[in-house]
Amino acid sequence: MSNLEYPQSEGVAPGNGYSHVVTSAGQWVAIAGQVALDADGKLVGEGDFEAQTRQVFANLDAALKAAGATWADVVKLGCFLTDMAGLPALRTVRDEYIDTTKPPASTAVQVVGLFRPEALIEVEAYAVI
Repeated sequence: MSNLEYPQSEGVAPGNGYSHVVTSAGQWVAIAGQVALDADGKLVGEGDFEAQTRQVFANLDAALKAAGATWADVVKLGCFLTDMAGLPALRTVRDEYIDTTKPPASTAVQVVGLFRPEALIEVEAYAVI
């Protein structure tokens, strides 16, 4: 049972696939930024933004499970993309995991690069359980 609430911000336009505000009480879970590395540390989907995003969200899913959390507990996503042209693919994959009627607060930022030049996306998450 989620203890999250999604109050509307007066005077702020609704977000496209994210909430401006999410409130909760409970234990915080912080998940480090995940990139498209598989269990062996090998990059998945070199040059393929959607394939990398799928691996990133699979890694986030595994981290949430390890913490005893679910996607319903996620209150914030921080998304770092090397090219904003990947944003539609990010939204498609993200929406397969989150409740799109109660999406987490989110940030998407284009960056010059990530820790490995072939990494195209990194996503961090915060959850409350």
